[in-house]
Amino acid sequence: MRKHFHRVVAIDGPAASGKSSVARELAEEFGFVYVNSGAIYRAITWQILKKGIAVEDNDCIASALKSAAITCCLQDNESRIIIDNVDPTDHLRDHCVNENVSRISRFPLVRQIVAQKLHELARQHDLVVEGRDIGSVVFPDTPYKFYVDASPAVRLQRRAAEGQRDEIAMRDHDDSSRSVSPLVIAPDAHVIDTSHLTIERVVEEVIARLRAMGLHVSS
Repeated sequence: MRKHFHRVVAIDGPAASGKSSVARELAEEFGFVYVNSGAIYRAITWQILKKGIAVEDNDCIASALKSAAITCCLQDNESRIIIDNVDPTDHLRDHCVNENVSRISRFPLVRQIVAQKLHELARQHDLVVEGRDIGSVVFPDTPYKFYVDASPAVRLQRRAAEGQRDEIAMRDHDDSSRSVSPLVIAPDAHVIDTSHLTIERVVEEVIARLRAMGLHVSS
């Protein structure tokens, strides 16, 4: 890994694969900062929609983002995104955000901004970062890469149980087919299918693999 980065555990995977729960528990176990990269994309999407900008209007989106004050802060050892001094956390799962986050995340400038924010955090803290291109693009040099997956049927059930209305098949297609940083499995990532595993079992397996690589849980 680049010398100016602290340790980063990358947890990638599609929607509702269980990566959020796994990443959060891993961060707590290791004493690392938990970062949900998707929350940054959702915050940016919320800001664009709040300004009434069409999600297809690349020029207006670029102009709005260049003038926006986007910062990442920590609360209870988790990252939070602040845009123009507003914390949009309560709106990140709004239906309109669910409907448009994949479209907004396609823009190269948006992905560049998110990667920049993640790099800034990694220069200051050890991280467990969940997302879709963390091990493949954002932190390609970290040795601690995992790809968490589950069957489409199981993921759909999980999403419904959360009260979310994301269309899993559409999200999968959008995430995997975009031209910039598509969802892929990094060649050196450890792949874990969570379809029939509890979160606790997945976390145990990841910890075992991290220990084998020389990363140890903080005492």
